[in-house]
Amino acid sequence: MSLATTADLIAEAVAARRAVAGFNVITLEHAEAIAQGAEVAGTGAILQISENAIRFHGGDPRPIAAACAAVADAASVPLSIHIDHVEDPALVDLVIENASAWGISSIMVDASRLDDDANVAATADAARRARAAGLWIEAELGEIGGKDGAHAPGVRTDPGDAAAFVGATGVDGLAVAVGSSHAMRDRTAGVDVELVARIAARVEVPLVLHGSSGVADDVIGAAVGAGIRKVNVGTALNIASTAAVRQALEADPALVDPRAYTRPAREAMADVVAAFSRVVR
Repeated sequence: MSLATTADLIAEAVAARRAVAGFNVITLEHAEAIAQGAEVAGTGAILQISENAIRFHGGDPRPIAAACAAVADAASVPLSIHIDHVEDPALVDLVIENASAWGISSIMVDASRLDDDANVAATADAARRARAAGLWIEAELGEIGGKDGAHAPGVRTDPGDAAAFVGATGVDGLAVAVGSSHAMRDRTAGVDVELVARIAARVEVPLVLHGSSGVADDVIGAAVGAGIRKVNVGTALNIASTAAVRQALEADPALVDPRAYTRPAREAMADVVAAFSRVVR
């Protein structure tokens, strides 16, 4: 199946009143696992490459984006490529300028660390240029807890502020702070489902739930029912992958062939992808 676009996957989710899951890609094995798990679940998915992952690969998005594009082309379900949590203005420029050539169809511009006026200005400028380049663009209003070790469980997005932010910036999707937190290792985060519904009633673009690895299945389902249309998952893949690698190496400390432990890691991630994909569909 040819590479899908994030805009199409989101539009299908909106029409069906469900969500599409975006899974973080760090290595080729992540991308392969996402494709495998999505195929098992029979759903589309978004291959998300964060600024941190790009930095891990030396600062050049092309190799990992090319790997994702190849995996998507070979998959039997629709997969798109999204660049996530971009704070560096130079990387925003690079992605917008080269997105079409690299198979990228969406970007999340993260100016949430700036004050409100600067956030709006930077996001609006990026949105204008991204949409001119054919990209679907997501932004975040206020920092969602968990990034770089920060945890702010009390932060909540105000529905009126959300509506004003979307109107001022022209973004296509909005990540909201409703109780989830990045990098959680257990699934105990409480999501304010009633707040999700109130934001959805005021905002005319799809809502995004970040930090979904820390949210239980039934709570994710309720959030989707209230209006979440994109669900981001990253830490859960890394937990599954690392546990599988650790188990393989503990079982045979003499292992030196990485295929012997990356294969079970990939399978473990695929299981996680399939499970989350079934929850949101």
